[in-house]
Amino acid sequence: MRNDGEHQSWYSLGIIWAGAMISIPSLLVGNTLISNMSLPKTLFVSFVGYAIVVLIMILQGIQSSDLGKPTVHIAGQVFGKKGSRTILSIILTIACLGWFGIQANVCGASLANLLAKYDMNMPVPFASFLSGLVMVISAIYGIKVLRVLSYIAVPLLVIISIIGLVQTLTGDHLQAIHNYKPNGNMSFMDGLSVTMGSFALGAVIAGDYSQFSKKRSEVLKAAIFGIIPAGILMIGVGALLTIAYQTSDITAVFLNIATPFIGGVVLILATWKTNMVNAISGGIALINGFNISKGKEKMAVGIAGSVGTLLAVVGILNYFTPIMSILSAMIPPVAGVMIASYWVMNKGDKSSWKEVEGVNRLGVFSWLVGAVIASIPVVLSFFPSLPQVPNQPLIGIVISFVIYFFGYRISVQKTVMLEENR
Repeated sequence: MRNDGEHQSWYSLGIIWAGAMISIPSLLVGNTLISNMSLPKTLFVSFVGYAIVVLIMILQGIQSSDLGKPTVHIAGQVFGKKGSRTILSIILTIACLGWFGIQANVCGASLANLLAKYDMNMPVPFASFLSGLVMVISAIYGIKVLRVLSYIAVPLLVIISIIGLVQTLTGDHLQAIHNYKPNGNMSFMDGLSVTMGSFALGAVIAGDYSQFSKKRSEVLKAAIFGIIPAGILMIGVGALLTIAYQTSDITAVFLNIATPFIGGVVLILATWKTNMVNAISGGIALINGFNISKGKEKMAVGIAGSVGTLLAVVGILNYFTPIMSILSAMIPPVAGVMIASYWVMNKGDKSSWKEVEGVNRLGVFSWLVGAVIASIPVVLSFFPSLPQVPNQPLIGIVISFVIYFFGYRISVQKTVMLEENR
């Protein structure tokens, strides 16, 4: 909760959000999109996807800026105090475990490919297991290890990406980019789901970082200039590197930049750094969601990381697209309910905000219906024999918004009628 003396500029907030975009997941999004669509379409989908994410971030972030409270407290009005902690904790846990598995899988594939360059064979599942294990153990030791890793990994990732981009934009690679034709055929809406899913959680919980901003304009500027340029740049880099090195395997791409050893080490360090955050955040979410005592935080971090490691072993990276689609289905409806309450019912007036004890059933129901309906196309895609439904990544947030809006109006009218009849 914000103290009166605490304040952050839009620039410092924008740097935090830009730093979140400079990561392996952003490169993976570019890698996935360009494998299934042209470069212009990839960049356009990225821009539209992040523009929607930024709009959600602004509306979510300003709520926390107005009230000086993190997202989980702000959501206490629409979901109830207990409901908000449970729902956000469950979503955060699922997202963190999924991302941990993906990153550990990338790290394992990178380690296996790096060793293969030196005639040492290690199966990717076993390499993923070892990678996940190291990440879990280091996460248990917490922030000190994370801080050291961040100082090393982030600059190295930026440098290696720039080197790869320079190599790509010179020589024979330019002709490859000009002649490029994608292998797959991903629809615009599916591409939008992948882009939005990669940072949907960050958009919904934007208030955790913007609660220290005193002006609404600071949140707006930080979101626009922090997310869109960095996000599109990293997706563009991931796409161009994929074309230049003619592989959809992001680990193979990095092994071709500079030397295999340097590229492999940078990829391993970058995934390691990000996965420490995933394990720690997942552990905290488990504590909040299941009412575990704070003293068992290390155990919770260990459990979260272990589950993520198992996902890596079974090859969760192969399901990157549906996982992003699920996240883009489940998470934005949370914002749909919160936006309806704060910006429509309360007209953006912070004095109208009030946390509700227990569970607000209308808010929970509105979110759940939106999330379930938005997830149907993704679930059906696992069963090709069944009729397929086009993916509509924005339908969940719209449905949750509408249900909460009309449900709230009906409940208010009933209350007024009861008062008149007394």
